[in-house]
Amino acid sequence: MLGFCLFYIHIEKRINKKIKIMSYMSQDGYDKLVAELQRLEAVERPKASAAIAEAADKGDLSENSEYDAAKEAQAHLEAKITEMKMTIAQAKIVDTSRLSNEAVQIMSTVQMTNLSNNSKMEYTIVSESEANLKQGKISIKTPIAQGLLNKKVGDEVEIEIPRGKIKLRVDKISINL
Repeated sequence: MLGFCLFYIHIEKRINKKIKIMSYMSQDGYDKLVAELQRLEAVERPKASAAIAEAADKGDLSENSEYDAAKEAQAHLEAKITEMKMTIAQAKIVDTSRLSNEAVQIMSTVQMTNLSNNSKMEYTIVSESEANLKQGKISIKTPIAQGLLNKKVGDEVEIEIPRGKIKLRVDKISINL
């Protein structure tokens, strides 16, 4: 019984670490997340079940690595579905019409200059689930986004990033999602 209690406490701690506080996102980001969840539930979940059934038909489950792999893939899929459901349940859609371009905040597109080499950069600060560096969208939880929050045009900021420190100047702030 003690072993079960310790296992339960371990699982509860892992779940509590995964629980997120409200996630702010754009309507477009929310819609994409809902569509991806629906795809996972309607397409990927049946595929995972079919893979398990196919592997189970191949004989002794105790020595069937294909069955174990299919079960593990299903567990990862279910964890992803659960996490997406939690994110959607705790999502708060940001009304971009009420945002200001006076200071950097979530949904701000920020044009800035790296003062060490005079290179220009532009990022839009978004929720974790909407982040996509190729599209110039960075998570609000990144060091750069955190360092830019509440800064105004003309402000200079030094931000600690994994490669060291970076000094940026905010050149322009806009809301254009």
